[in-house]
Amino acid sequence: MRTKYLSMLAAGLLTTTVPAWCATAGAAGTPAMAYNPFAHPSALQFEMPPFDRIHDGDYLPAFEAGMAEQLREIAAIAADPHPATFENTIVALERSGQLLTRVRLTFSNLNDCNSDPRMEKIDAEMSPRLAAHRDAIHLNAALWARIDRLYHERASLNLDPDSAQLLLRYHAIFVRAGARLQPPQQVRLRELNKRIASLTTRFRQNVLKATQDGAVAVDSVAELDGLSGEQVGAAAAAAAARGLQGRWLITLQNTTNQPVLANLNNRALRERIYRASSGRATSGAADNTVVIAQIVKLRAERAALLGYDSHAAYQLEDESAGTPAAARDMIGQVAPAALARARTEAADLQKLIDTQAVAAGSAPFALQPWDWFYYSQQVRKARYDFDQAKVAPYFELEHVLRDGVFYAAHELYGLTFQERHDLPVYNPTVRVFEVFDADGKPLALFLADYFARDNKQGGAWESTYVNQSGLLHHKTVVANHLNIDKPQQGQPVLLTFDEVTTMFHEFGHALHDMLSDVRYPLLAGTQVPNDFVEYPSQYNEMWAREPVVVAHYARHFKTGELMPAALLERVIAAQRFNEGYATTEYLEAALLDLAWHQVTVPTAPAAAQVLAFEQAALKASGLDYPPVPPRYHSPYFSHIFSPDDNDYSAGYYAYLWSEVLARDTGQWFHAHGGLTRANGEYLRSHVLSRGRTAEPQMLFRAFYGGPPEIGPLLEYRGLTGTAGD
Repeated sequence: MRTKYLSMLAAGLLTTTVPAWCATAGAAGTPAMAYNPFAHPSALQFEMPPFDRIHDGDYLPAFEAGMAEQLREIAAIAADPHPATFENTIVALERSGQLLTRVRLTFSNLNDCNSDPRMEKIDAEMSPRLAAHRDAIHLNAALWARIDRLYHERASLNLDPDSAQLLLRYHAIFVRAGARLQPPQQVRLRELNKRIASLTTRFRQNVLKATQDGAVAVDSVAELDGLSGEQVGAAAAAAAARGLQGRWLITLQNTTNQPVLANLNNRALRERIYRASSGRATSGAADNTVVIAQIVKLRAERAALLGYDSHAAYQLEDESAGTPAAARDMIGQVAPAALARARTEAADLQKLIDTQAVAAGSAPFALQPWDWFYYSQQVRKARYDFDQAKVAPYFELEHVLRDGVFYAAHELYGLTFQERHDLPVYNPTVRVFEVFDADGKPLALFLADYFARDNKQGGAWESTYVNQSGLLHHKTVVANHLNIDKPQQGQPVLLTFDEVTTMFHEFGHALHDMLSDVRYPLLAGTQVPNDFVEYPSQYNEMWAREPVVVAHYARHFKTGELMPAALLERVIAAQRFNEGYATTEYLEAALLDLAWHQVTVPTAPAAAQVLAFEQAALKASGLDYPPVPPRYHSPYFSHIFSPDDNDYSAGYYAYLWSEVLARDTGQWFHAHGGLTRANGEYLRSHVLSRGRTAEPQMLFRAFYGGPPEIGPLLEYRGLTGTAGD
């Protein structure tokens, strides 16, 4: 997942920072900002934030000063007595808001991965104020008149392709933000934006609290039978961190089903963990059903105000898909095969349950969601001779990172990585690497934040602290975040293959930002539609299972021995197992997302109807299959009810759309010789370095030589042929 700040970047709110000589004196000159670390660009390499100097008390003064500074800059652009030109209007917008950029990027990133109660209060206060600030820019009539005039005169401006694209993007963004609305409509739009910002911030905070509170405490280690020593140790460490001495704590990940269920022999505990996960944020102080009802109704009203049938229609107009119908059509091409495979997988699991019940002389039971991972692990072990306990020692974190993730990037793009111990971090477990290009020149800084914490949101994502820009002479400062359970002191960090794949996925986002070579910040790196932003990351996953790469990083953490070839073959073969489940749970969530965002104001459900709406939507999707719940239930579906800076609303289908492109790219690589510098440079020059200097469909066609094809995706996920293939 890529944390995005596109809507703010479009307004100049989140352009990258400027060199010290460009900083305005006014902000730093105020008493509140005299010693504020955001007052000037960081003196650290690539303007990496000085984490050791940043305190919670620095944020609000910096936000205040940054908003005031940018409004002065916007007023100067709008009131410029000279006729509008590309330089004095569009480029000036790209340069505006530097102080606000610094504080907003740093605060948003740390609030996601290293939050505290004071930051949550700041977030709640600033979300509606930042929404109002964006509106003050987008709805500035004089500024809009200048942009609109340039847009209509664009044929005579003799702009280079990147500049022409930038003008088109700014015009589209301002139109979509309501610049053409009449003043009374703009008044209502401002109010809607502020309320939505407050509600989505509340939703995010509720999910964090509900996930923390939903952790399951265990009194006896005997209940953890089936878990590895490392897993038991991690549960003990998690309990100790909360003062629960002599107990064990199973913390929740962001998804409905929990990976720990694959190994727990205690069925009652499995059910308890599953219900704690699936019931999150449905009652009490962190109840999100009321929040959801308000968000979807307000989003529907805003879409109608802007002239769209639904929020989904509004969102997807600016995505590669274009329309909700196109997104549903893509899902429809995969759904039948996914559900059929899931039913076949379930039949195999039920057969195993029945067989074991007869052997034990106990009554059989129907397969339930909390049973799926447990019995599928057994089927996978029997079918592929796949034993996670035997595989895990070969997936030690350091080997995976250096000899897998970094190795593939070196072979493809010539990148090298040097760990830096002299740069400050916000948590002792965070690591910093300097990235060098093939010519030896410094390219970026990469922060690796891989371990779970109570004050860190769930899941995995990539974010940037500084975005690449030729205009502002900036290189990227980028971070990857995972939620791997930190073992006890002295124990190795052994990963599942899913965690290995996630490391490659998030690093694909990082590469998209690090390899960006674009002049304008708005068009750089991952500032692309959601259904294209996941393309480079999902493509990069292929190297996690590519034999030549796996053979390089899969080393036993004690002996250094390479994973035996036969075991490697079983690992790769086993990855196709359970794809019916994985694909179906994802598609259920994607269709649920579209259902929520195709409601209108009259059809929006009340809070008491939210859970019933979800059930009806899943049933209508044709994918409602009780043993396979959606990857996220609505009350903790953070992708789609998050603030604008991380908004996948009506866009969760993006992972599937992007994966079609990714698997086509994988097929292209195999057809052209695989892991080679020539192939890497070709992808880099056609896609990874281009940002949104051209529309995504054009970039992909130029690389691939034609339109995307769905066949490689179905083959990659093992959704062709029979379940036993």
